[in-house]
Amino acid sequence: MENNEKFSLSIEHFQTWIVIKIQGYLDAHTSPILENTISDAIKNDENQIIVDFEHLDYISSAGFGVFMEFIEEVREKEGDIVLVKMSDKIHKLFELLGFTYLFKIYTTISEIK
Repeated sequence: MENNEKFSLSIEHFQTWIVIKIQGYLDAHTSPILENTISDAIKNDENQIIVDFEHLDYISSAGFGVFMEFIEEVREKEGDIVLVKMSDKIHKLFELLGFTYLFKIYTTISEIK
């Protein structure tokens, strides 16, 4: 099974936010799927973006790069990208890379104001 078969995403809405739920493996092969989804949201003036990590099993450097690619752009448009429901393993990787200083990370969506 190829990695892109091990990755999927779905889109929902929560208040003024678009919620992108990611599942499986986010790597060099699958990160363009998330990249295109976030890009499309920004083009549609949906600059309040939540990425739900609840069912994400793996993230590579390419996956981390997707978040860095868009954070400045959405904040310039008075939006944000916030991250929710990370496993401890993935949260530790975000900490090691210093991403916890760049992104707001919540345990649940209901914590987001």
